[in-house]
Amino acid sequence: MKINILTIFPEMFAALESSMLGRAIEKGIIEIRLVDIRDYTEDKHNRVDDTPYGGGAGMVMQVQPIISAHDKEQLGGPLLYMSPRGEVLNGELASELAQMDEITILCGHYEGIDQRALDILDAREVSIGDYVLTGGELPAMVLIDTVARFIEGVLASEESVVEESVYSGLLEAPHYTKPRVIEEAHSGRIYEVPEVLLSGNHGEIDLWRWEQALSLTEERRPDMLDRYIESLGLNKVGGRGGKGYRLESKAWGRKLSKQEQAVIEKYI
Repeated sequence: MKINILTIFPEMFAALESSMLGRAIEKGIIEIRLVDIRDYTEDKHNRVDDTPYGGGAGMVMQVQPIISAHDKEQLGGPLLYMSPRGEVLNGELASELAQMDEITILCGHYEGIDQRALDILDAREVSIGDYVLTGGELPAMVLIDTVARFIEGVLASEESVVEESVYSGLLEAPHYTKPRVIEEAHSGRIYEVPEVLLSGNHGEIDLWRWEQALSLTEERRPDMLDRYIESLGLNKVGGRGGKGYRLESKAWGRKLSKQEQAVIEKYI
């Protein structure tokens, strides 16, 4: 996948050369192309911004340098403009973008970008949340990292994308590693790994993780839990007088086990 980035701060993207993304770039799975918008300004003082029409604080990035950079570099794919007013980045959008051969990301700065540049480039605005940052570079890196996880060969395990947190419809269950017992230095309190994770019974471990995920999601993202419960498509089958029934999930294509039913009934 080719990812073009239009920015006035290309040096900020050095972080992409590290960790998972760095390995994907080395393998040729992802190609990052940085384009410095300042290199294409026609202003003799190398400016890329000016005061806003109608007054107001701050400066606005101009049309000419952006369009010139885009056209002269022959950047392809849909153009994504990182903006708090855009559609919110989520797993569905990231998966959609990961199917494309090429995308171009435009990073704004100052008070924003002249709307005409966005109109000319038919920009699709994308937000990473309801807050404002000083520029679009950090949101662009968030988008790249999120999209990259859906590209084949980037992650060591293809299953890890599907299993992770919000992509499964629930927040993640807690993780533990060695040592088995930790003593907190100041209070002397003992923290141990839950026994079920040491049991070797993978059925019980999966059930425990599912219940933990349900509990955390109920506590922190009840809206997400509601969507997850609805997505299961649960129906009662069998039984009489409201007793002895079993729950069946349309999404899973089967009846829930008695253990699964006991867990999920705490949240419906």
